[in-house]
Amino acid sequence: MDHHHEHGVPENGEMDLRLWLSALLNGAITLAEFLGGIVSGSLALLSDAAHNLSDVAAVVLALWARRFSRRPPTTRHTYGFKRAEVLAALLNAVVLIGITVLIAREAVVRLLHPEPVKQGIMLAVALVALFANVGSVLLLRRHDKDDVNVRSAFLHMAQDALASLAVVIAALLAHTRVGPYVDPAAALLVGLAVLRSALSLVWETVSTLMEGAPGDADVETIVAGVTSAFPVAKLHHVHVWQNGPGQRLLTAHVTLERDMAASATEELFGRIREHLHEKWAITHTTLEPEVEGCGETSLLGEWEE
Repeated sequence: MDHHHEHGVPENGEMDLRLWLSALLNGAITLAEFLGGIVSGSLALLSDAAHNLSDVAAVVLALWARRFSRRPPTTRHTYGFKRAEVLAALLNAVVLIGITVLIAREAVVRLLHPEPVKQGIMLAVALVALFANVGSVLLLRRHDKDDVNVRSAFLHMAQDALASLAVVIAALLAHTRVGPYVDPAAALLVGLAVLRSALSLVWETVSTLMEGAPGDADVETIVAGVTSAFPVAKLHHVHVWQNGPGQRLLTAHVTLERDMAASATEELFGRIREHLHEKWAITHTTLEPEVEGCGETSLLGEWEE
């Protein structure tokens, strides 16, 4: 079954183009902020430049992963290559955490030993970066909520838009008494926001790699829903996991109340698959019919040692 996409979500080709445009925008921002940060002495600008550099890498990595994940399944990789997108999202998150920690360290040093910055250059570059980052956010704002790969790139953009806003505020206050402290403080605040989102993304991608059930897919609720809609079928030995963006899977044993013809069983299972797809966006369902049972009745079953 085809995966159900949200209304208004761009198709693959359009999303790829948006990612490329976002990468070009952020490449230009990175260069401008790096040069502006060196000339003005602004740590906040250099901090934002580092985040933007990670954005460019994030988008390029996201694009590679999207293209690689579209390869058809092989006899060795029978589920295809969707996990490439999950790995790309995880790598992006880890890199972002590393950059944030380095910048936070420098910000603490600057708070202890404040240095003045050149307001004019800092403000001009920060305003250009802000508008460009907002443009990148608008390019990627409509994406499949389950696509952690594109979402990781989108988070980079959204966080850098906030970072650029913080830099603009720091620039406006540069010539005040608190100016030398506002610059590194802005870098720290941006870093905390980035760290929070990055850690959340790490948790989600690691859960996927560990074949955990999607966060909104409770196994007990899924089974109860199937039992309510199809009283003749009792599910047990259930496994639910997500292979990658838009690729949710479920396997289960189904104990039938009575012996049924193969055609009737096939028709029943087809309706159960449709139910699971509509209610839980499960795109690949494998059901094993039983009449006398396999000897197990527990929800999750047990692995043989």
